[in-house]
This record gives sequence, structure tokens and C-alpha cells, in this order.
Amino acid sequence: MIKPPLYELKNIVCAYEDEPVLQVDSLSIPDEGPVAFVGHNGSGKSTLLKLLSFLLPQVSGELRFLGELPDKRDDARLQATLLLQEPYLLRRSVFENIAYGLRARGETSLRERVAEALEMTGLPVDFARREWYRLSGGEARRVALASRLVLRTKVLLLDEPTANVDEENAQLMAEAVLDAWKRWNTTPLIATHDLQWLDAVTQRRIFMRRGKVERIVY
Repeated sequence: MIKPPLYELKNIVCAYEDEPVLQVDSLSIPDEGPVAFVGHNGSGKSTLLKLLSFLLPQVSGELRFLGELPDKRDDARLQATLLLQEPYLLRRSVFENIAYGLRARGETSLRERVAEALEMTGLPVDFARREWYRLSGGEARRVALASRLVLRTKVLLLDEPTANVDEENAQLMAEAVLDAWKRWNTTPLIATHDLQWLDAVTQRRIFMRRGKVERIVY
């Protein structure tokens, strides 16, 4: 049986206030590992990530996820999670931030799952007790990443994950992203300007310009 692509897009148009910002005639993203979206500001990378995470509907066109239309899969929206460029944390402890999504999905074994996510992002287990306001910028970004990793989704979408993060935190995040792919076959889809960081994660790239796919290197 032929394995379907992770995503298939045909004649996709996305718009903000009736202004088209993304136009993709045809794009197939295989389920074969991390892929990066590369382009200048305004190229459509963030819009595409929101579309692929099912947070933004298209105006027209067809989007398929693992061979099916998202509305035909009850679990489609549970199989993709997006880490935004500006990490948002609840005004709660690190544990509660990471466990929030698990609670919402009715999952159990919260302590074990949270400890695993902390370990993957290079944070000690006792870090779970720390309050949100006691985190540095890099620590907050890693906690936000852990809150996505803990869900073990099929797709992990990352929008400028290393923005305003130092080299050490960036390296730990790269290791965590690759670890999720190896452990659970979670496919990272990444939009970033940080090409040096990207080299450590993937060489598979989709180049974008003015809301369109310009070139693909798989």
C-alpha cells in the first residue's frame, strides 16, 4: 500500500480581510522527516503553518491530511500542534503549563509525561515546580516547546522557534525536535530565518516568496 503524503495542497488561497496572503497551486509534503519553510518576512510562512495546523481555514482549494480531508478525520485537529513565534504561557507553574493540553484531552499519567517532556528539552524534572514568571526567555521558549511535545502529535509546527534565544537554548531545542521525530514519528515543520540552526535539523526545504511556493528541495 502506498503511503499517503503528510499534506497535499491544491489551488489553496488564504486571505486576511479579503486580501490574499497565500496562494499555493500544488504542494505535497511527504511523511519522511523534518521540513523547513524558508523565506523573507511576508513570504507566507506563518500563514501556511496556521493553515497546516488547522487554525486558519482556506478561502478556496483543497487541503488533505494523510490522504483525507480534515473534516473527514475526527482526530485531524488533535494531530497537529503549533508553537507560535511568541510563546504564550499560562500564569501557572511549569508543570501546569506543560500538562494543560494533556488535561484538556483527558490524558492520564501526567507526571510521567511532563517529566519526559522536560527531559527532552534539557530541563530538570524539579523545574516543574517553578512559576511562569521565574523563567528566562530561553527557558520560557523551552517550556512552551515541552507543552507541545508532551502531546505526541503527528505534526509539530514551529514558527521562528529560536527567535531571541541564545545558542545553548537553540541547540537544546533542535535536539528536542529531532528526538520527537525519532521517538514518536512526530514530523517537525519549521518556519525560520535561522539557517545555521536549521542545518542541524533538516536540509529539506520549501522556499517561499510573496505568498507562493518558489522552490522545493527534498
